[in-house]
Amino acid sequence: QVQLVESGGGSVQTGGSLRLSCAASGYTYGSYWMGWFRQAPGKEREGVAAIYLSSGSTYYADSVQGRFTISQDKTNNTLYLQMNSLKPEDTAIYYCAATGRIWAGYALQLRHYNYWGQGTQVTVSS
Repeated sequence: QVQLVESGGGSVQTGGSLRLSCAASGYTYGSYWMGWFRQAPGKEREGVAAIYLSSGSTYYADSVQGRFTISQDKTNNTLYLQMNSLKPEDTAIYYCAATGRIWAGYALQLRHYNYWGQGTQVTVSS
C-alpha cells in the first residue's frame, strides 16, 4: 500500500502562484509513475501532470503546459506541483496519485492510477 498526503492548496488571485506537495509513504518502491489530477465543481477529474519517477520524464495537459511544473524529491518521497500564472479555470480540488508500470501514453489517464490522496483545494479568484 502507498499512502499519499497532499498539502499546499489555498486561495490566490489570477496570475498568482502556488506549490502543491504530496508526501508518499508505505510501499513506494512499486511506484513508477506519479501524477497530479484535478476536479472542478461539476466536472470530471482530469489529468494535469505526470512524472516517470526513474527518468524524471514529465507530461502535461495542454491547459497547463508552460505554467505548471511537476517535480520530485526522491530523498523525501515527495512530489511537487509548481503552479504559476494561475487562472480562475484552474480552480479545483487537486489530487496526487501513484501507479506502477503503465504505457507513457496513459500517464494522464486517471483510470490507470491505483493510489490516491485525499485532495487539496485550489481557488483562483479574478
